[in-house]
Amino acid sequence: MKLIMKTEFDDLRLNENHSYDSDSNGDKQVIKIYCDGILIAKKVTLKKSVRYFGAPNYQQYLTDKT
Repeated sequence: MKLIMKTEFDDLRLNENHSYDSDSNGDKQVIKIYCDGILIAKKVTLKKSVRYFGAPNYQQYLTDKT
């Protein structure tokens, strides 16, 4: 997985065709986004640090905003 922008993560999260799962453990929270059972993105929050990650082919799941 590679770092992606917050807006791209939000676009994937708000897509009604995708599902997501949330998990928290102490100070760490992970939100994973799936499309047809395939992990396409995740958000990792550790204390005050927030990182957004996308699968190598996450761009094909972004919605077209034209």
